[in-house]
Amino acid sequence: MRFFFMKNELPKIVFATNNAHKLEEARALAAGKMEILSLSDIDCHDDIPETADSLEGNALIKARWVKDKYGYDCFADDTGLMVDALGGAPGVYSARFAGPQCDASDNMALLLERLKGVADRKACFVTVIALSKNGEEHLFTGKVEGEIATEPHGAGGFGYDPVFIARESGLPFAEMSPEAKNAISHRGRAMRQLIDFLK
Repeated sequence: MRFFFMKNELPKIVFATNNAHKLEEARALAAGKMEILSLSDIDCHDDIPETADSLEGNALIKARWVKDKYGYDCFADDTGLMVDALGGAPGVYSARFAGPQCDASDNMALLLERLKGVADRKACFVTVIALSKNGEEHLFTGKVEGEIATEPHGAGGFGYDPVFIARESGLPFAEMSPEAKNAISHRGRAMRQLIDFLK
């Protein structure tokens, strides 16, 4: 199913996520260019599996799920925090680092515990966006370098934002405004590639 729109109406596309924070960031970046619909907007309440061993694989699973089962042009993302001293972990398992039933606070606590006393705290965030549209699939990748703080800072953002210090700002993502974070973040960079492609 493709979206049809009247002249001067923004094109619509589905973002295969149940994460309200991700949806808010994506809509802010796409404002005035396209309308991003959530899974609930298309009455999709499926628990879409993320069983791949790569960010690309998980993003493709989610985009294909919506396209195949609901017929909508769709994009999906997967994001990983890669920490050098942990051999790239938590990586593809970032959202469930402390276990499938754990939350962001548990994940951060485990990360800080694993890095206790470790001098090399270099890390990067990577987002891969998969687009399924008009029978074609495309991938877009965004990356931001930084390091892991020794304790959480700030009240903004979500996920690992309180402990990830972006190299370009010198601040934890959780202490940056949404606009400043979007300007340099991994997801912001991948989203701008997607938006430029769709234009």
